[in-house]
Amino acid sequence: MKLAGIVYDGEVNMMEIGFSRIETQQECVAGALYIPKHLDVLGRRYKILFFVNQHNIVLVDDDDYARRIIMKIRQRKTKQGESRAHFLYNFIMQVMLRDLELLGRYEQLLMSMEEKVMDGKTEGFQSKIQPIRKELLTLRGYYDEMMDVGKELEENENHFFTKKQLKYFGAVTDRADRLMGKTAHLLEYAGQVRDAYQSQVDAEQNKNMQFLTLISTIFFPLTLITGWYGMNFENMPELQNGYPGVIGLSLIVIGICIFVFKKKKIL
Repeated sequence: MKLAGIVYDGEVNMMEIGFSRIETQQECVAGALYIPKHLDVLGRRYKILFFVNQHNIVLVDDDDYARRIIMKIRQRKTKQGESRAHFLYNFIMQVMLRDLELLGRYEQLLMSMEEKVMDGKTEGFQSKIQPIRKELLTLRGYYDEMMDVGKELEENENHFFTKKQLKYFGAVTDRADRLMGKTAHLLEYAGQVRDAYQSQVDAEQNKNMQFLTLISTIFFPLTLITGWYGMNFENMPELQNGYPGVIGLSLIVIGICIFVFKKKKIL
């Protein structure tokens, strides 16, 4: 940083990075990028610090991620950054380059889960939907922070950039805004899928309750009959053939119940 002539009033500590931000000082603009990994959104993130003065940019990271981003810019961009503003634009846009593809995978996953729910395949649903919601909430927060980064750079408090160059940071803000909007849509969609799952679960529970009610309705008269006679047929002179009679009566009751339920389309 000294070789680049950057004077930063503070300690450079990668461990303290907890979110993406911009800090404007008298001699430089300091920024931090706290970037989720696509394969492990809830896990450890990439951390990058950058410092800008009137002439130079310095990048600091602890796992070689910044260098890989620069290599990709060199491979894909004919104009790699003839100015500090253009370089920052290329760098940040490269960081977010595949995020729309990432969100597309979440959308496909939610659509697949919705189809399974509608087919009644709800096993393991809760264990799948909760991590998805957490990851989408994490990404929404990240894009919100990146919007603030773009806006802070666009404000250009130190006048390190020309008015013409500020369009780059406006593009960064717009990109982050679109990604955040897409993420918010996916969160809403995830909520709808979860509601559909809950409706299926409630419908299944209602079917079970209806079945139990039918069983109770059928066996209540039988319970009444057995309770009434107590199976003490020897002490009932009027019932010489007690057991066969009660069995026959019970079958008649069951038949009547089934006939009524089918007629009312309950069975």
